[in-house]
Amino acid sequence: MKVEFLTPAQREFEQIVRYYDQQREGLGNQFIIEFRRTVRRIENLPTAWSAMSSDVRRCQIHRFPYSVIYTVRHEGIFTGAIG
Repeated sequence: MKVEFLTPAQREFEQIVRYYDQQREGLGNQFIIEFRRTVRRIENLPTAWSAMSSDVRRCQIHRFPYSVIYTVRHEGIFTGAIG
């Protein structure tokens, strides 16, 4: 199933990576790796994670205090935020 990142989620992602890069060299890349793993988990089992409402779900990113917040639709998975 295709995952599409809406503009607000893309901006949040970029800000988080910059923040972690400022904290420690390489930490931004570690976040990117964990984020990609989370997206793959969502692609494989889109309805496996906690529902926040009737159509919005949240999947925790390992090692970091963030979650991918997304909606599953017939046309694909839409990520609206990283929170």
